Amino acid sequence: MESSARARLTVDLDALAHNLAVLRDEAASAEVAPVVKSDGYGLGAAPLARRLRAEGARSFFVARLEEGEALRRALGPQRDATIYVLDGVTAGAGPRLAASGLTPVICALPQVAAASAFARQSGRPWPVALHVDTGMNRQGLTLDDARALAQSSDGLDGLDVTLLMSHLGSATEPADPRNSAQLAAFRAAASLFPHARQSLAASAGAFLGADYRFDMVRPGVSLYGGGPEERPDPRLRAVATLTAPILDVRTYRPGDRIGYGARVTVDRPVRAAILAAGYSDGVLRAGMGGGYAWFAGQRRPILIVTMDLIAVEIGDAPARIGEHVELLGPNALLDDQAAAAGTVAHEVLVRLSTRAERVYLGEA
Repeated sequence: MESSARARLTVDLDALAHNLAVLRDEAASAEVAPVVKSDGYGLGAAPLARRLRAEGARSFFVARLEEGEALRRALGPQRDATIYVLDGVTAGAGPRLAASGLTPVICALPQVAAASAFARQSGRPWPVALHVDTGMNRQGLTLDDARALAQSSDGLDGLDVTLLMSHLGSATEPADPRNSAQLAAFRAAASLFPHARQSLAASAGAFLGADYRFDMVRPGVSLYGGGPEERPDPRLRAVATLTAPILDVRTYRPGDRIGYGARVTVDRPVRAAILAAGYSDGVLRAGMGGGYAWFAGQRRPILIVTMDLIAVEIGDAPARIGEHVELLGPNALLDDQAAAAGTVAHEVLVRLSTRAERVYLGEA
């Protein structure tokens, strides 16, 4: 048995490169710009971005200013890359954005004013992206705002709009009419800024077809193995594999109650492995009763998830103390685990804890 019973998160950067290639095939001539916000969806933005850059990626998206600064340091000054910050220009952020060579994604009129003032003060044009809301109703300039800026002689003074972008709200459902409505709205916005590059699609949108590609697609979760329709997609490989060692093997009798609150009562003889992992390691408690682990070549029902321990039914499979059981990976599929917990693949990934040992395969 290991001297320290600890879960292990393996991040397969070769699988990441494979998924990038799949997305490039789907995107055709459009640039594929990886989204590595939230520390690369919890998997480590620095090693992911270094490998993605080695595979030819030259544009990246993060959410926060601090993420952009960290990514610039991780890539190093010798590695050219455009890093977009989705938060835009928050109060006082101009000097820091400029110092790290970050491109803000401006999404509100006060941000336009702040960015323009900073650009005029610096005395040189500042490359920015504009985010226009086309119907997701979460973030972005209205079409009227965008039209007014495009027609104003000084509304964008000092700013060089290099990218116009929006975000689809229903791309995981290809038949949803909201997609075509947003596409039409984006085309209207794009006509206002004919010299800017255009980007509408993220992971799911990249699979909607040529009309949605424009100049750039911005995949996030599908780079890490999440299917574009929130179900497993055989074209994509698992980047994250979480395993945990067996601490004990127990046999329950009919009527035995397991865990806190006697939530699980067995109605037959059950043999279970107790694993050294729990929601402290990022395994969602909401997946109890619906999620599964992979062990001895089969899916195995997860009985309970507690803070540090998980019980998994293993039938009559031989099991050794210290042997690892897959909780997430190429067999315990990301989208399946998300569905069992009533959530999305994005949350499953970003909930993965730093407590598990981390191993990177195929590092650039």
